[in-house]
Amino acid sequence: MRRVILKPGEEFDNTHLQRKSAFNAKALQIATEIVEDVRQRGDECLRELTAKFDGVEVENFRVPQEAIDEAVAKCDPVLAEALEHAAAQIREYHERQLEQSWFATRENGAIIGAKVTPLDSVGIYVPGGRALYPSTLLMNAIPASVAGVRRIVVVNPPTKDGSLDSAILKACELAGVTEIYSVGGAQAIAALAYGTEQIAPVDKITGPGNAFVAAAKKIVSGDVGIDMIAGPSEVCVVADETADPRLVAIDLMAQAEHDPLATCYLVTFSAEYADAVEAAIAEHVKESTRADITMTSLDNEGLIVVCEDLVQAIGAVNVIAPEHLELHIANPMDSLGAIRHAGAIFLGEWTPEAVGDYVAGPNHTLPTGGTARFSSPLSTEEFIKKSSIIQYSPTALADDADSIVRIAHHEGLWAHARSVELRQQMLNN
Repeated sequence: MRRVILKPGEEFDNTHLQRKSAFNAKALQIATEIVEDVRQRGDECLRELTAKFDGVEVENFRVPQEAIDEAVAKCDPVLAEALEHAAAQIREYHERQLEQSWFATRENGAIIGAKVTPLDSVGIYVPGGRALYPSTLLMNAIPASVAGVRRIVVVNPPTKDGSLDSAILKACELAGVTEIYSVGGAQAIAALAYGTEQIAPVDKITGPGNAFVAAAKKIVSGDVGIDMIAGPSEVCVVADETADPRLVAIDLMAQAEHDPLATCYLVTFSAEYADAVEAAIAEHVKESTRADITMTSLDNEGLIVVCEDLVQAIGAVNVIAPEHLELHIANPMDSLGAIRHAGAIFLGEWTPEAVGDYVAGPNHTLPTGGTARFSSPLSTEEFIKKSSIIQYSPTALADDADSIVRIAHHEGLWAHARSVELRQQMLNN
């Protein structure tokens, strides 16, 4: 892992980072062509691209209920129980986020408020490739279900042998998914956004994917809603002398094993401690089933920041604005108020990122690439929309009329002013 050793009083800044964008120019160009092709040719294009990229001939993209039931029945009962436990806690957490419509009445009779309405439909992209992610499905579909979305559509790349992952289908059942389609890549995003003969369009698309999926989401954004443009996943671990290097090492590896482009940051207070963590990584990796991916990530994307004190360390964290932040320090709750930018914060050595990835309840779809400076985790709010409510009484309009007219005239909008003046005249007659 690359190292940065900060001098006393030195501030960590963006020049120390080597972040990659969520997508690249080539991916954007290819995704643009794919999206337009799907818009023009629909299912015919989906079939061609699925055969080209996934090596599978698919006639009907929708997974039939009989196939779902058969696959769910084959799900390992122990795994099914674990998914049920995760789903219950994810649902409990997101139910606490639910927003309600509200109204308020002023003394002059004016009524103002907000009407909260769930989206009609959402599409959820569940990636395939290096691994299967039923946890991602739960984290995206359950908030939509809790929010009251009636049509929840899942797209998942088909496997080469045509089999269906029983855990993903079990997660669909637990989360209230209404439609499942075997299609992936940028073409799946285009199908969700614009529709094909078999796939009706949705109002919003959520879920992570590779650079081409991210680029496609950027392209269709505006025609449909999206959650975020997700880049490579990342973790930042702040560890002082009280932290066990073995735990810090395995938590860094838990992020690195996702993807060769995953980014891991260790913020600590001595070169000797950093050496101990790297030595622990060398021991752990001997047992890893994903050693190549893990070490590629750590060697190419990893960064160790050695700080003088906790103030300097927290400053570094706020520049990094990590997706996941673990505080392996004495009294981590005392530092919580100083953390300004992080997607999810894990306090203490008994709280590895894995609990948040699977069962704790808070969403694991988080802002990446420093976007935690201005973005939040996926929540039920992503699956609702709000309408402003305004009702004025004659008295309320009389109270505000002069201000409206003055502002309208200043902006040169005659009809705005006149629409109020006519009502004033009616009140005075």
